[in-house]
Amino acid sequence: MKLPLFLLFLPLLLAIPLFAQAPAASAGPAALSPKDAGSLETRMLQLVESTAVAVPGLVRASEPVKQNAEMTFSAIERSPQNAALLYQFINQVKAYLALSDSIPRPYPFPETADRQFAELRDDLARIQQHFEAILQVKQLAAAPGETDPDNLRKFADADSKLPPPGKLPRVVFLGDSITENWRLNEYFTGRDFINRGIGGQTTSQMLGRFLQDVVALHPRAVVIMGGINDIGRGIAEASIEQNLEMMGDLAKQNGIRPLFSSILPVSDYHKAADPRFEMTRDHPPALISRVNQWLQNYCARERFVYVNYVPPMVDAKGQMQADLADDGLHPNGKGYRVMSPVALEAIGRSLGGASPEDSDQAKRRIRLFGNK
Repeated sequence: MKLPLFLLFLPLLLAIPLFAQAPAASAGPAALSPKDAGSLETRMLQLVESTAVAVPGLVRASEPVKQNAEMTFSAIERSPQNAALLYQFINQVKAYLALSDSIPRPYPFPETADRQFAELRDDLARIQQHFEAILQVKQLAAAPGETDPDNLRKFADADSKLPPPGKLPRVVFLGDSITENWRLNEYFTGRDFINRGIGGQTTSQMLGRFLQDVVALHPRAVVIMGGINDIGRGIAEASIEQNLEMMGDLAKQNGIRPLFSSILPVSDYHKAADPRFEMTRDHPPALISRVNQWLQNYCARERFVYVNYVPPMVDAKGQMQADLADDGLHPNGKGYRVMSPVALEAIGRSLGGASPEDSDQAKRRIRLFGNK
């Protein structure tokens, strides 16, 4: 099976689009020759490698983005005028620089490393100009969605108007439609829980929103649920895992406690009502189980809290219980009533400050609504 192009994509980690509008067709810089562009991209990879060594912890933290950038560069060598690949490469370098800025540097910092970081930023500006020139030639900048592939605009205004956290611990829920449809103010009353779910998003798009929709909101914790859309689109397990791991690293570097939610089981129980509700075909339960097992192991290794919704939601056949989702994928009201106490109990464990009343309430609701 041919994998989608964005398998190589580790998206933009800054809170603004790369280009706010399409450049005028008659203006702008000239594109580099394929040879000059290739030399510049090669140098940028060398600088990513050398600068990472100068910052303790950056080599390990940046390994996923470095590997993705190398893979993208290999693809660019085969298709040097492919603007989409170049856009991915630019975003991967920006992601590396954003990560490097979030990790404290030793003092004194070597002058050589300082010069190399400056050179990398200069090279990034040059390759961005080259990308803009290619867009002008191909008129890609006018295509809908090209300037905001991660839908940063959706919550930009709400994020800017959100007041600072108060006495209650702020928790951001980051995810796709399963998170977006979760009415947190109804299931978790009297709490500072912020919903930042966007329907249809993959883990790479969630990663692209992480600085704006999570870090900038200064939460104590973030509940991350993603991966089902990746699986439905045929994205490789390794790519899903790298995106989730990068979110964990970013949260940790910014003093935020990450909680990783299991991917929910799916079912085919409603396909008689609509053939589109045959969910196990495009979302194989065995693959969901493998990713969940990786998630559980990853959380144990990093000492993160794993939010396991599977036991109270799965049936004896390994599918989502029929009455918890009307389409076999998205939880209905009863499904969210099962999930909410599981999430609340996990958040209490992560923050270590849940009251005995909260803990007891969560356990009672798990026993009441969860059908293990």
